[in-house]
Amino acid sequence: MDGMALGKDYAAQECSIARALEIVGERWTLLVIRDALYGVRRYNDFLVHLGIPRAVLAGRLQALTDEGILEKRRYQDAPPRDEYVVTDRGIALWPALRALGIWGREHLGGQPMRVFLHASCGTELSPYDTCPACGTLVAVRDIEMRPGPGLDPDPADPVSRALLAPRRLLQPLESEQQPTAADPA
Repeated sequence: MDGMALGKDYAAQECSIARALEIVGERWTLLVIRDALYGVRRYNDFLVHLGIPRAVLAGRLQALTDEGILEKRRYQDAPPRDEYVVTDRGIALWPALRALGIWGREHLGGQPMRVFLHASCGTELSPYDTCPACGTLVAVRDIEMRPGPGLDPDPADPVSRALLAPRRLLQPLESEQQPTAADPA
């Protein structure tokens, strides 16, 4: 080690990967985006499913909203509560998340946690989200997610239980989880 302090950003890098990491490279951020793509929208559902510290979650949701990856929408006025909806900019991160998941399974081991299908015909998608039966690139909204053989069939938290049901990506999640008074959203 040469004694130089680790920088806090990638300002010296002239690279689109470095610029992207400025937004999505912090710990927990990609998991928040993954859950949002799976249909998780409410603060308490993110909190319960991820096991993330409250302050960290609040910061990540704010940063993702500021960057236009999530959009904050009011779903209840009394008391005021908001949900976080994935924008087109966030949806565009799906291929990167899918590739990371495939890489992790292939190089770090494990059974598939989730299986992704073309909702129209029920065919399992290729790693690049093309449908072998239809020969088309399947839009994120047309991808159905089902539990894979590596997923716990009896999870403890209500969000994980709700995610066991076959569902399209981006479809709002309805969990048994109730908001708490401490929700900032």
